[in-house]
Amino acid sequence: MKGHSVSTEIQGIIAYPVTPFTADGTAIDTAGLAGLVDTLVDSGVHAVAPLGSTGEAAYLSEDEFDTVVDVTVDAVGRRVPVVVGAGDLTTANTIRRARKAERAGADAVMVLPVSYWKLDDREIATHYAAIGAAIGIPIMAYNNPATSGVDMSPELLVSMFESIENLTMVKESTGELNRMLAIKELSGDRLPFYNGSNPLVLDALTAGAKGWCTAAPCLRPQPCLDLYAAVGSGDTVGAQLIYDDLAPLLRFIVAGGLPTTVKAGLELLGRGVGDPRRPLLPLDETRRAELRGLLGL
Repeated sequence: MKGHSVSTEIQGIIAYPVTPFTADGTAIDTAGLAGLVDTLVDSGVHAVAPLGSTGEAAYLSEDEFDTVVDVTVDAVGRRVPVVVGAGDLTTANTIRRARKAERAGADAVMVLPVSYWKLDDREIATHYAAIGAAIGIPIMAYNNPATSGVDMSPELLVSMFESIENLTMVKESTGELNRMLAIKELSGDRLPFYNGSNPLVLDALTAGAKGWCTAAPCLRPQPCLDLYAAVGSGDTVGAQLIYDDLAPLLRFIVAGGLPTTVKAGLELLGRGVGDPRRPLLPLDETRRAELRGLLGL
């Protein structure tokens, strides 16, 4: 069994910024991205994670991917950890992205195993082992079968944790609490897990999740921070009240698609960052009015 000498202490609210585009949608709005990241860090989030689903990583060229990495790491300025989403269809390009993140100064990478063909456990483990061997920073394995088409069982995740030196964290986004509890039990509570399902956050943090990976701080950072603090201090009544207030927004942004709803919310708050990239479309007027109400505008 490995000793996990490679580690980065990441916990708390891990904020996912959207990727701002120029008005014509053809390039990254680097000033807009730097401003958004700076605002997130100033709000008090505990880490920043660009290039996940929220960051529209699937719709970026490799040059654009690299630009987002560089701008984000530079804007954060070592104030909090940066976890770069590096998943891609091929092992080779995932390694390219992970190495880019490491060179730029990221503290860790998050890897979603994306595939056109369904991957079996042997293929998944080999994929992660190759990435782990290619970089020296920690890997957060990201399980989100709804978007990737690949589902990693708790048994597989713990097995990879025990065999891949720098696979040190798991983001679990199925919305099934029993998965997190199984990871905790199977690893002897040695494998840190993070909640990636917004509506599940209260239960996940209460069950021992080390953090909450979420785009919600782009719109309402303080309640997210307050919820994490309340759970950490054992204030179950306070945590429930905060969650009850925040939950309708969390459900809305997930149901409407994170890039679409978060970008619409930022525009409503007077901090517009442009539209999502096609084929995604801006939020329609009916749902925009609903979002305005959820933001108290």
